[in-house]
This record gives sequence, structure tokens and C-alpha cells, in this order.
Amino acid sequence: MQIFNASAILNVGRLSYNPSLCLPHLAVASFDKLPIPFKIPGHEEANIRGVVLDKDNCFAKDKDDKVWPAYNDIWAELQTNYPKEHLLIVSNSAGTNDDTNYEQAEKLEKDTGVTVLRHPTKKPGCHEEIMAYFAKQGIEKPSEIVVIGDRLFTDMLMANMMGAWGIWLSEGVELSNKIWCKMERGLYDRMVVNRDPPVKAPTPGETEVSKL
Repeated sequence: MQIFNASAILNVGRLSYNPSLCLPHLAVASFDKLPIPFKIPGHEEANIRGVVLDKDNCFAKDKDDKVWPAYNDIWAELQTNYPKEHLLIVSNSAGTNDDTNYEQAEKLEKDTGVTVLRHPTKKPGCHEEIMAYFAKQGIEKPSEIVVIGDRLFTDMLMANMMGAWGIWLSEGVELSNKIWCKMERGLYDRMVVNRDPPVKAPTPGETEVSKL
């Protein structure tokens, strides 16, 4: 059960002086629209080796712990293109201190075949744990990592804070009517869709990792 996210509250304040920190490098509607292997338009030279996956309303329905059936084919394609060790599920429910004895994380690993990060600090503040995991797999540059998720204020903010690439799922499994999600979509429209020229997310390598 997801209870409280102090990390998000502390870090969202960054957007008041740099709103671009919450923007993705690529936006697609849903998980089955992802370009695999991953390429970022305008940055085709990027060598993406590590993949961070959000769970809720990303590859799974909200509060479910298995791959959404409509995404089975692209899930298989993801696992074909990237070694198991280069995929990492980072959820703000499974694997956190809200997950009693990490029971949800263990079930998710069993159902998906992908490692779930154990992290006491929720997104967007758990990038040090993410980098520590990937360093053990020989991936030491944030610019070799892509973060995939449905939230601008957690998933995409974290991607930009750590200097990684971010792909935003603008709808996810189902379009959320939660107030924060509606605010994020409205902000994206104002900054990207309805602005000429559109605001762009920072290019990986230009953003230092936060210590918060």
C-alpha cells in the first residue's frame, strides 16, 4: 500500500525554478507503443543499455502485479532485446518500506522475471540505489539508462535528476483521473504541445545527480 511520498514532496519544489526537469525526452501513449530497442528522436547515437520500469499504470494495471495481457508481446520483445540483469522495476509500492517483508516485490519478480529494486526512499529520490544496481551490471553512466513511467513528477523528474533518458506513457493502461495526473497532463500541454518552440527536457550529461 502506497502511503506517503516525502521524496516527491521535497523534490517537486525543483520545478518552480526549472520546470523542464519533469519533461520526458519521448512521449508515447502506452507501453505497447514503446520503440524497442530504445531510440530517442534527435539522439539516435544514445547507447541505452539499462531500463528502469515503473509498474502501476505502466506495464501493469494500477495495484496489479502482473504484465497487462495486451502488453505480453512487447514485454517478450523487451526481454529479447535486453538482458534480464539490465531490466529493473522501480515502483513506489513494491520494494519500498510500505511493502511488508517485500512480499509484493517477490511476487512481482516471480510473475515478471524481472528484478524489483528494494528502496527505502521513493521516487524521485532513489536514483543512487538505481545507479548502484546498474553499476553491478557494468552500466555506470546515467546516460546509458532510460526510465519509463506514467508520472511526470516522479518518473520523469527522477530521470532528469539523475541524467538519464525519460519516456513518458501519457495514458498508460488506462487514463487516470487522479488530480495529480490531470495536473501533469495539463502542464505537459502548456509546456510542449501548445508552446512554440516547445520546452525540452535536459539532455543527459547536462544534469547533475541530486543529493536529496
